Order: sequence, then C-alpha cells, then structure tokens
Amino acid sequence: MWRITAQACWVLLSICFLRNLVFGWFQQNSGRPQTQHNEHQSSESDSADQSCLCHLTGVLDDCFCDVESIDVFNNFKIYPRIKKLAERDYFRYYKVNLKRPCPFWPDDGHCSIKDCHVEPCPESKVPIGIKSGNYNKYSQAANTMSDEAECEQANKLGAINNTLSNQSKEAFADWARHDDAQDHFCELDDETSPDAEYVDLLLNPERYTGYKGASAWRVWNSIYEENCFKPRSVYRPLNPLAPSRGDDDGEGFYKWLEGLCLEKRVFYRLISGLHSSINIHLCAEFLLDEGWGRPAWGPNIQEFRRRFDTAETKGEGTRRLKNLYFLYLIELRALSKVAPYFERAIVNLYTGSSEEDGETKELLLQIFNEIKSFPMHFDEKSMFAGHKIEAKTLKEEFRLHFKNISRIMDCVGCSKCRLWGKLQTQGLGTALKILFSEKEIQNLSEHSPSKGFQLSRQEIVALMNAFGR
Repeated sequence: MWRITAQACWVLLSICFLRNLVFGWFQQNSGRPQTQHNEHQSSESDSADQSCLCHLTGVLDDCFCDVESIDVFNNFKIYPRIKKLAERDYFRYYKVNLKRPCPFWPDDGHCSIKDCHVEPCPESKVPIGIKSGNYNKYSQAANTMSDEAECEQANKLGAINNTLSNQSKEAFADWARHDDAQDHFCELDDETSPDAEYVDLLLNPERYTGYKGASAWRVWNSIYEENCFKPRSVYRPLNPLAPSRGDDDGEGFYKWLEGLCLEKRVFYRLISGLHSSINIHLCAEFLLDEGWGRPAWGPNIQEFRRRFDTAETKGEGTRRLKNLYFLYLIELRALSKVAPYFERAIVNLYTGSSEEDGETKELLLQIFNEIKSFPMHFDEKSMFAGHKIEAKTLKEEFRLHFKNISRIMDCVGCSKCRLWGKLQTQGLGTALKILFSEKEIQNLSEHSPSKGFQLSRQEIVALMNAFGR
C-alpha cells in the first residue's frame, strides 16, 4: 500500500525538478541549428516544452515498478557510480570486429561521413600475448601503466594475474576457449580474428553521425518486422516503410501486442527500449555544425521532440520512453542476479595495475550493493513458467530471435553506429543469459573457477556499458 507522506511529496518534487533540469539543459545547449526556430520557440509554453515527459509517469507494463522510483534510484544512487566505472581501464576498451559482412543483404549502405569512422587502438600498442588469445602468458609490460590517450592500456587487458595457481590459470584458459553457444543470446565476434580490434569507447562516443535514410531504416525494420514475433498483417505505429494506415493511431498494434504471451511482450519492449536508448543518445550528442574541420556536437531538442513528443508521435513517444525504463529494469535485475559471480575473491578485473584493479572491483561491488537494495525488481520467474516442454521451446525461440538481431547489427552501415549497436545488443544478450542461468550462478564455487556459468571479459564490458547507456 502506498501512503502519502512528507517524504513521498519531497520525492515527487525532486522528480519534477530533475525533469525541468534535463529539459533546461537540452534547451540551453541546443546549438546554432535551432536559431531559425528561436522566435517560434519563445512563443511556446513551458508545458509544451515538457510535453515529452508530462505523460511519463506511473507503473510500467508487465511489472510492478513505477517510473518515479526508477528516476530517484538511478539519478542518486546508480548513475554517478556507473559513469565512473565506464571510465576505468577495464571497461573502456572493447574488442570488436566491425568488418564482418552483413549476412542478410549486400553492404550497400556504408556511411561515407568522416564522423562515422571508428578509431581503433593501434595494433602496435597491443602485445602479442593478447593478440594470440593466450590468456596464460603475458609480457612484463602488462604490469606497467601507460598513456591512456595513446590506447596503450590495451596491452594489458584480458591477461590473468600471475599470482593465481596453475590450476586456476588453466581454468581461466578454459573460460577463454569455452563454447557455451546454447546459452548465448548473441552472435559473438571471434576475438582471434585479424579483423577484431580494441576500441577505446571514451574516444569513440555514441552520437549522431549523419547516418540515416533507407539503410538505417532497413536495419530497424528488419529487427521489428522479422524478429519480434509480429505477423505482417499487423503494422507498427509510425513505421515509414509500412503502407499508409490513414488515421490509425496504433491501437490495433497494441491490441495485438497485449494478446501475446508475457515472454513475447517482454521481447518487443526490450527491443523498443534499446531503440529508444540509442535515439536519445543521438539527440543528446547531435552534429550541430560541421564547421571547418571542427564539428560541434550537442543536444538537439527539436530532434528529441520529433522522436518522443506526445503530440508529434500520437502518443507513441511516451510508450517508447516507458520501454526504455523497462529495459533498464531488466538489466538492473540481471546485475542483481550476477552479483555473486563478481563477489568471489577469485574474480579479478585484471588490467595489470593492482591498485587500479582493486579500486575498479570495489566500485563495481558498491554498484551491486546498491542494486540489491532496490525493492521493486522485475520477477523473471514469471517468464517461461508454463508447461516444461512448451516453455523450453519458447525460450529457445526467444533466444534465437535475439541472436538474429545481434547478427543484423553487422548490417549497420555506419561504423560508429555499428560499434555501439553491437555493444548494447551484446550487453542486453548477456543480461538475458544471466537471468536464465540462476541455478548455475547459485552453484558457483567460491574459491575456484566454475564451468557452470562463465562470462568473458567482452560480455562483462558490454553488460556494464550497455547498462550505463
């Protein structure tokens, strides 16, 4: 039962303040491209400025958590820490293959804009021990700190602390080589491929690069139309590739969605939430002015409204934002479930600097402790809870659909967009893997590696960075 207390009123006032602050920041930093609209903007009321969020309130679909509780919990307890964690050496480097061909259609939509380009760490900076994939051996240089700006931290990532026993080292080697394809929700990159490179995520931020149009829409259309359990006779709201539906406001689509089983509704809301997360970052870091070799980036309030404003999207924007909260809740639950895996002394976030490694793990455990205190976690036990054979079949169908989406990310024509698409898809896939591995996590050995449940470094980096997004 909810009770109206002075504390609850203070929380609601805090939320209103935070939302006003966000929109004020967007408007103050919306840049030069908005100047031609300034006169028009000045005539708009404050309520119109905040119309995207005025309906973003209340309990989320398919769970018992509300938007306001997530706002307060994230803004005060989680986000400040997760932001610091993403800046640590262990989490800022991600090994990815951006040259894998699209498996579904010709690669005819590659972005030629220079801001689409991803700058990898120079190969000369990565030692032979990591490039060979041998996690049992590494050079002495792996214990030496280096200049972050030149990506030399990459020469230490993935190696195993040499104070471990030979038995533990062999177990870690098994981790690196293991093939748990039946548990993977993503098509993983082959880290031994010559095309796989370390990328500094801080030097390659997620932002709008100019990549848009038919190529970008084909990617998302393939995801929604072919992988979200939707028949072709049902049309998504505001889909530019669908035939005109007149005044259809999407009620037919949502009537169909609510008729699905919980698992398929969850799947759609996760994909929609992921799409919303990506779009919000593109609006927040928009290419405002190409300049003379010095592009200017910043928030674009017009673009944000176009994608999420209640009036401009016929109410679809509010649903998209609520799906973002739902995605957050799912990944939050996964982190609470996987905490015991990282709380074991045997797990080291190893980079070669014992002092930094200790600080990074301490920060990660602080985040886990906060997450475990959240009182309204999503109950994943309500999923795949029917007849055993039917539940197993549905779970496999769920996994294969998501795995197919991870393959579609290799069809994104912009390298920087592909980087963040692959990372966030792998992060969500790792979260799903965790949620459905409860027994394996409960049976982990405290003092030795276990083959029952394993996370590679790439899965860990993707999981935490995706949650940070």
